[in-house]
Amino acid sequence: MDIVDRFIKYARIDTQSDENSTQTPSTRKQFNLAKEVEKEAFEMGLVDISLDNNCYFMATLQANTREKVPVIGFIAHFDTSPDMSGTDVNPRIVKEYDGKDIVLNAEQEVILSPYEFPELLSHVGEDIIVTDGTTLLGADDKAGIAAIMNAMQYLIDHPEIKHGKIRIGFTPDEEIGRGADKFDVQKFGAEWAYTIDGSEVGELEYENFNAAAAKVKIQGRNVHPGYAKNKMVNALHLANELAAMLPEDERPEHTEGYEGFFHLISLGGTVDEAEIAYIIRDHDREKFEQRKQLIEDAVARMNRKYGDRLTLEMNDQYYNMREKVEPVTHVIDYAYRAMEAVGVKPNIKPIRGGTDGSKLSFMGLPCPNIFAGGMNFHGRYEFLPIPSMKKSSEVIVKIAELVAKGAESDT
Repeated sequence: MDIVDRFIKYARIDTQSDENSTQTPSTRKQFNLAKEVEKEAFEMGLVDISLDNNCYFMATLQANTREKVPVIGFIAHFDTSPDMSGTDVNPRIVKEYDGKDIVLNAEQEVILSPYEFPELLSHVGEDIIVTDGTTLLGADDKAGIAAIMNAMQYLIDHPEIKHGKIRIGFTPDEEIGRGADKFDVQKFGAEWAYTIDGSEVGELEYENFNAAAAKVKIQGRNVHPGYAKNKMVNALHLANELAAMLPEDERPEHTEGYEGFFHLISLGGTVDEAEIAYIIRDHDREKFEQRKQLIEDAVARMNRKYGDRLTLEMNDQYYNMREKVEPVTHVIDYAYRAMEAVGVKPNIKPIRGGTDGSKLSFMGLPCPNIFAGGMNFHGRYEFLPIPSMKKSSEVIVKIAELVAKGAESDT
């Protein structure tokens, strides 16, 4: 099956996760894609195939060399973001993109324009997969699944390419931060792995944010506004006052690169009761701890001022995988060399977000992230340059080949 046909088939299957669900997977419909992938794995001859009750899929491509080669893995995720509908996805291929506006939906006047998304111009002349303007596309991370499955089929069809045992794994609920929660690292059995979950061609990432979530519940006191003097405590005003205590220039819209931030994700309530929620991000662990302390100090100051009306709930979500990947730099070296070998310029940069690989690295499976090719994730303007997805699959094949050659040279 052609990689494009494979991706389009996957994209049409609704796998949107749900952050409000407490089940795993958060939506049962993620099994629809998992079962399709399971079927394909059997058909292509993979072994040790498993799909558990939590929607974690694993399979093995057996080694075709007698050399002792490290077991490596490739990982992607089934779910798409809750930020935009994944129902009735209707992918369309724009042939040889000409650098002009792409009308995604004439009726709703949805236009993918290089004036708003200049990254389009890097793909002039290429075939691009786009949405119909009413849903996301799902390249995050169905392009990753397609790239991995295509690479496994390619290695099966080309036995002259020697490789060791390869494990593949696909997870649910990555988009809501739970993708690695029930991943069985011991069962997976790889020495290291790569998540195929990056964006633009060439991305190679082994640094991500340290992340925490903070929620503050505020108890006000509501009385008739005509008689409120020295009595009313407006919880909404307290929420706004708390928000104003955090640095205005340290918000996502003002930061880039290694700069961390406080991101206000919700604020609501009434005079009597309100709630404000933040996510806290920083690549530097010390600065990350300082950010958390700043919120704790702000809540404490507010409580001193207003009499213990604020309750803070804060928890760490994941950490920067750099500290787990740097001691095993050969993991990065193989990916870097593989990209160069297939004509891709490696672009090593920090992830301004998280990935399953960050949690997996702290669970004992070093796991940097490699591009899958999609752009503008999580919305109606998402697009996938087909050559980028194909290069992702080529990188996977080349990594497998280089690891085997490395083992051979060591003997």
